[in-house]
Amino acid sequence: MDSPPPLPQLNSLPPVNWDALDALVLDFARSDRLVVPPHAATADAADAGCPSPPSSPSSSTTTATSSAPSSSSSSSSTYRSRLLILRARRALEAGDVDGALALLHAHAPAALADHRLLFHLHKQRFVELVRRGTEADKAAALHCLRTALAPCALDAYPEAYEEFKHIMLVLIYDKDDQFSPVVNEWSIKRRFELAGLLSSILRAHLQAYDPILSMTLRYLISIHKIYCTRQGISSPISDLTERLLFEDRDPPVVPQECSLEAPPFDEVDVQALAHAVELTRQGAVDSLKFAKGDLYQAFQNELCRMKLDLTLLDKLVHEYCIYRGIVEGSFHVLPGGGDLKCSQNNDVNNGTQLECAMADNQNGECSTSEITRDDSWSKRLRRVRSNTSGQRRRKRWRGRVDDLDYACEALLDANKHDSLSPALDMDEDTVVEQQDVEANSNTSATRNMEDQKYEVVLEMQDLTRKGMASKVVEEISSVDPDFFQQNPILLFQLKQVEFLKLVAGGDHIAALKVASTHLGPLAANNQALLKPLKETLVTLIKPNEDVLNGVSLPVLASSLQVAMSRRLGIEEPQLMKIVRAAIHTHTEWFKLQMCKDRFEHFLKIDSLKEVDPPVGSCSMSKALTDECGNGSSQITTCSSGKVPDEGSSPPVSSEVACDENAILKVMEFIALPRADAIQLLMQYNGNAETVIQQIFQ
Repeated sequence: MDSPPPLPQLNSLPPVNWDALDALVLDFARSDRLVVPPHAATADAADAGCPSPPSSPSSSTTTATSSAPSSSSSSSSTYRSRLLILRARRALEAGDVDGALALLHAHAPAALADHRLLFHLHKQRFVELVRRGTEADKAAALHCLRTALAPCALDAYPEAYEEFKHIMLVLIYDKDDQFSPVVNEWSIKRRFELAGLLSSILRAHLQAYDPILSMTLRYLISIHKIYCTRQGISSPISDLTERLLFEDRDPPVVPQECSLEAPPFDEVDVQALAHAVELTRQGAVDSLKFAKGDLYQAFQNELCRMKLDLTLLDKLVHEYCIYRGIVEGSFHVLPGGGDLKCSQNNDVNNGTQLECAMADNQNGECSTSEITRDDSWSKRLRRVRSNTSGQRRRKRWRGRVDDLDYACEALLDANKHDSLSPALDMDEDTVVEQQDVEANSNTSATRNMEDQKYEVVLEMQDLTRKGMASKVVEEISSVDPDFFQQNPILLFQLKQVEFLKLVAGGDHIAALKVASTHLGPLAANNQALLKPLKETLVTLIKPNEDVLNGVSLPVLASSLQVAMSRRLGIEEPQLMKIVRAAIHTHTEWFKLQMCKDRFEHFLKIDSLKEVDPPVGSCSMSKALTDECGNGSSQITTCSSGKVPDEGSSPPVSSEVACDENAILKVMEFIALPRADAIQLLMQYNGNAETVIQQIFQ
């Protein structure tokens, strides 16, 4: 049997805005206290071009709740709340129901107003007391039965009293009896199910949702899996996605019974939620009831039910942060990162050969053997580093708090509620100074050649962001004389920046000299460059202050980083591969759905798709963009505009004559995905009643 076809090669997929991903990653690292920022972090980040954390999706969506951190104080509060939820969860998973109840009474008493939850907690407490088996514990179990469980069963929900009578059977059936009528009640799995349920309830109650990056990855990966399955396509990132996003989820939250009938929900919202997070229609209705009709809160609740491997996610984020220069560290010394590296010899039939395809440039001549054999390479690197402006202050990676008990004890102490870890107890400047001492104790001789190469790439990226194009060309040429022969388009773009800066400064003579010496010969050898050359020369007649308006230096800096990294054999981070492939399948999936994604702005997915050419949106023809996208100087990095063909989710096709109400009716009655409902309606001239009759005949 033939293997399914793979997705297009990763380096040929549509562009991704890496600056937008930087912002999401930095927000994640700050929200989870994974980094210790350096002195004056905000000012330094602005000067160095570092992205600021994204605002909450709900801040720009009126119907959404304010769940993501918008300030340091709200971020700290959310972090403490998530620590509280994590400790309560782990207490239940360990069978310590009393500990979980104590946490709730102290910090979330309103959550215990949910009689359904309270009944489940007391029921599990009763089971755990009986499980211990001592006489004292059995006496405590009977006391729990009389004073807590029985009263709670009377008004929890209609079936609670029957469940109460059933749970009493654990008193006479042994926990090791696999044929008893209460074998499920004895199961350890019940602890984890209850822990997941409690986490969902507390998360909504405390508005302690995960960082946007975490939710966005859950959503994109789930769509990626569905798309690949439905289309019969093999995924080049399946190994990572299967390990990162688990199949099982926390149990759904059942809304409390209410004497008043819930108001009817808009069917558009019901279907959008159901198909976004793979729920039945009734599941979507229940989720909206629990969120009191708030679609975006219900969406967050359902996303956070999906389980991520946080250890793996931290490694992916750490690797990405080092590659992008967000945090300090050795790119080739990533704790636990060995399992992240992809194989250079993947099986073509498995579709995973795409993992490392980025290593080839457009001419297939990307070997670094000649460079690494050059004895003067190390000296050149040191000279470049000494001549450049110096590294920008990057943040220090602290990692996730290991001592959860310490962190949560600090949380529980009202007098020390901001002391979440030893590192956070200290002033950030003190932490940085201590780490500087430790870093300086290591001599420069310990840096290996690969680390030096990586630092030079970041140096060139920083210089490009500052617009020092001529300096960049000079330094790269001194390090690797063949680099621009392999990347002529990057040379053209850098010389474009140099030209435009001279024009903006009023030095037209020097600008024309750059054009005749560099831009003209490059365009003569590449017909695709003639149009941008003409548009560049037009700036000579524009007002000086308007010349640089279309220049996007961060895009060019990222393009340069990608090209230099490939040239030097520095492998692309796995997170970039995940996002590139998932963004592509997200776009393709909503083309099939023939509608716009309701949640893409909420999760900043539209920002990840906003990409411009690096030097003015009008200065690059589509032919040039395509050529760059397939070459080592591809313009698929970061920006601020939109690619017309591959931007946000596509609008509904004008060729589809189906009425929206008819589409929703078929989706509702037959429980079909939107694309399948549209296909059926097109077969029956858009008549929903005819479709339903044909199905149920």
